[in-house]
Amino acid sequence: MGIVVFTMKASVIEMFLVLLVTGIHSDKEMTRKIKRPKFTVPQINCDVKAGKIINPEFIVKCPAGCQDPKYHVYGTGVYASYSSVCGAAVHSGVLSNSGGKILVRKVAGQSGYKGSFSNGVQSLSLPRWRESFVVSENKPPKGVIYPSTLTYSSSKSPAARADLWSTTPYTSSRKSPSAKPGEMDFWKPGSVLLDAGFVPKEELSTQSLEPVSQGDPNCKVDLSFVIDGSSSIGKRRFRIQKQFLADIAQALDVGPAGPLMGVVQYGDNPATQFNLKTHMNSRDLKTAIEKISQRGGLSNVGRAISFVTKTFFSKANGNRGGAPNVAVVLVDGWPTDKVEEASRLARESGINIFFITVEAAVENEKRHVVEPNFANKAVCRTNSFYSINVQNWFSLHKTVQPLVKRVCDMDRLACSKTCLNSADIGFVIDGSSSVGTSNFRTVLQFVANLSKEFEISETDTRIGAVQYTYEQRLEFGFDKYSTKPDILNAIKRVGYWSGGTSTGAAIHYALEQLFKKSKPNKRKLMILITDGRSYDDVRIPAMAAHQKGVITYAIGVAWAAQDELEVIATHPARDHSFFVDEFDNLYKSVPRIIRNICAEFNAQPRN
Repeated sequence: MGIVVFTMKASVIEMFLVLLVTGIHSDKEMTRKIKRPKFTVPQINCDVKAGKIINPEFIVKCPAGCQDPKYHVYGTGVYASYSSVCGAAVHSGVLSNSGGKILVRKVAGQSGYKGSFSNGVQSLSLPRWRESFVVSENKPPKGVIYPSTLTYSSSKSPAARADLWSTTPYTSSRKSPSAKPGEMDFWKPGSVLLDAGFVPKEELSTQSLEPVSQGDPNCKVDLSFVIDGSSSIGKRRFRIQKQFLADIAQALDVGPAGPLMGVVQYGDNPATQFNLKTHMNSRDLKTAIEKISQRGGLSNVGRAISFVTKTFFSKANGNRGGAPNVAVVLVDGWPTDKVEEASRLARESGINIFFITVEAAVENEKRHVVEPNFANKAVCRTNSFYSINVQNWFSLHKTVQPLVKRVCDMDRLACSKTCLNSADIGFVIDGSSSVGTSNFRTVLQFVANLSKEFEISETDTRIGAVQYTYEQRLEFGFDKYSTKPDILNAIKRVGYWSGGTSTGAAIHYALEQLFKKSKPNKRKLMILITDGRSYDDVRIPAMAAHQKGVITYAIGVAWAAQDELEVIATHPARDHSFFVDEFDNLYKSVPRIIRNICAEFNAQPRN
């Protein structure tokens, strides 16, 4: 009996083990049969804005061709949600113009978005926007599942939109502090989610409004276009000229923090169509350009440039003072008056003159040109940077981008007033016996090193030099040399004189022989170098220099008297007097002198 019971128990255990193994095997088979849902990347168009997609993080596929300027982008690196998603991806370099997959993540709204040109896309600047996003390559974080179908914002009621919370197929391993197991998680540190759930009324009211750009701060220029309205241009070419202006307005990111643009039209007489403060964005500018009507008459370009110099760049017309002044002059054929003198006065007033000449005179027409080679005479550099010649009006559109690039090139706008191109600089050099021949050559090298830092020409910075002992000698005046190589050669040729040290008399002589011949619109800088105490009084001559507006820098070497240097120097003396213990250390003071000259210039009201 015991054997039978034992046998039955063994059979039961055996049957249980068989069922257990069979069940495990069945579970494995069922697991194999259940297929995981396949992730399909949603496809979007180039014009889809990030703000229209509710999902806080998603992967999308962009088509080719999103480099087109009509797909607006705002920002650099971090983009305003009003931007085209795919356009931003191309701008950031994550995507090429041939399209592809990208990862998009929503982040907080920014207080400002900086525009830039990158990878063929012009991104615009923006003062602020309610939401931002960043784009990266299609490499999702581990454990994150993205939606195959995107949820877009709509005009549904807030209650209806709130239901979207429960339908968005998004899960993440990054949970919010209050998230419960199994709930969808939309919380991320620093993120701002709009249109998903309840949306503030003020956001709803502005959701469809296009942002107004404050302008590209990298191109902060005051720009005047001087256009040809003469009878010779004809109606058809005048329309082409207006289209060119509209294209320029479109290419520039116009706004109060960036470029401002006005238009002057000339014929017999010039007239302002609109000034710098009339239109503060590109859209309004294009509308105003379309309304311009042709004046007719002669091509009096010189008169128009004089008009721009005297009236256009005034504070009342919107001139901002600290922004470079640029005038772009368009000429059909050739002017009927002279432009050289008017252009020179414009340049000396701090205006960068650009000339665009279309359909220049052919050989049998050149006898009608009032001023041959007028374009080169009008601009400050004959290096083709400031002048563009176009063969015919139908090719004018090709110059839009090159011109915009040039007028926004702050480093090369050298014709407007800067600390390096707007002064008459007179060097007053101690040639006394205590200096010696070798040290005198070191002083001349110091003078050359300072001179090299400036833009030198007839209309830019000019250099003059006086050497003194008991007596004084004019080595060369401001009008003697007009190029940097000529100035440097002239400095090298200065011969050592030797004698006493009458610094007071030297300052008086420099005022009479150098600075009396300085141009009225030039800053006057005197840089005096001495190695000892003066035999005569320096106070009265120094005071005369200060009263005449001559900014005086006193450079002392070796045995120079510090108290005397401070009397000679313009107030405050700490910024205008320098001392080195030996001649070989003179070169070390060059950067500081240049820095102080520019700091003082930049602190003064411009234009």
